[in-house]
Amino acid sequence: QVQLVESGGGLVQPGGSLRLSCVASGSILSIGIMGWYRQAPGKQRELVASIGSGGSTSYLHSVNGRFIVSRDNFKNLVALQMNNLKPDDTAVYYCNAPVEYSPGHWYDFWGQGTQVTVSS
Repeated sequence: QVQLVESGGGLVQPGGSLRLSCVASGSILSIGIMGWYRQAPGKQRELVASIGSGGSTSYLHSVNGRFIVSRDNFKNLVALQMNNLKPDDTAVYYCNAPVEYSPGHWYDFWGQGTQVTVSS
């Protein structure tokens, strides 16, 4: 059994910062590209940032230059540093990771979600 557990959400004023973390645990042989998604009320879930095992990153245009995704392969951890937050960043944030849980068998796992609210 594999679990992704997120932490770090909360309420922050516009212009503030938050750091999200997600740790994968359980039967893990390998992890593919890890990503952070978000879903605001009434909107579709969207990919915010992703990072490969080698460190290559990709960002949603609207967060580029404000958010930084990082990864620790030894700890099976992915983090999202969010700076200069805006009200439009308000959403539930989810981490995602394709995990090889037995040789040759992969499954796409999701965290439980953490609320980020940007408001004055």
